[in-house]
Amino acid sequence: MQVDCSISSTEIQPSVLVDNAWIKRSCQDFAMEGHVVSGIYTIYPTALSHGLQVYCDMETDGGGWIVIQRRQDGSVDFYRDWADYQVGFGDLSGEFWIGNDILRNLTEKGTWQLRVDLEDWDNVAVYADYGQFQVLGDKYKLWVGSYIANSTAGDSLSSHNGKYFTTKDQDNDNGVYNCAEFSKGGWWYDNCYHSNLNGMYMYYQTQGDPASDGIVWSSWKEMLSLKKSSIKIKRLLV
Repeated sequence: MQVDCSISSTEIQPSVLVDNAWIKRSCQDFAMEGHVVSGIYTIYPTALSHGLQVYCDMETDGGGWIVIQRRQDGSVDFYRDWADYQVGFGDLSGEFWIGNDILRNLTEKGTWQLRVDLEDWDNVAVYADYGQFQVLGDKYKLWVGSYIANSTAGDSLSSHNGKYFTTKDQDNDNGVYNCAEFSKGGWWYDNCYHSNLNGMYMYYQTQGDPASDGIVWSSWKEMLSLKKSSIKIKRLLV
């Protein structure tokens, strides 16, 4: 099931009341209003002319995060083509990818921070924070920077900075071969990766052969495939 982003066709302008309540542009608006329960909310980003259902993480590091990816049980196939990654897929309550078009539209203005939460098969959890995140252009170029040094997962994304998104049917990476085919996912591959969070779900991998096509964050667990990942973004308030 694909993520449904067309919640309403009504065009929303700034400072418009909807159902006698001020519209919310992001998960932060709900958090600032006192919401503390994580779940599915409808926001009205200025870059879109309609409402957008998103999963808001209201518990992590002050809350107000828009979750853009989640892996947790292997229930959704992430080895998909360009069109699927473009519009998004999965279930907001389970595993999903929010969609590259949405990522580009959300992050085209302002400064966004990124957080990656990871968990291995021993239930050890770590995270990586970045002070800058943006997706640009028709090939969804990644701009990421300002890795926060006190993060616990290590930095496995900065090496992907400036790279275009690649899927099995659209090769935009710097490898001789299509890295998405080799790594069984869709990602901002170089030649090929230090992280591969949209790779194949490998059940209970704590040791043994490296999983080059698994869910990988190499600065933490090298090439061992992880149990869970969650990627989330939040706009910095100025």
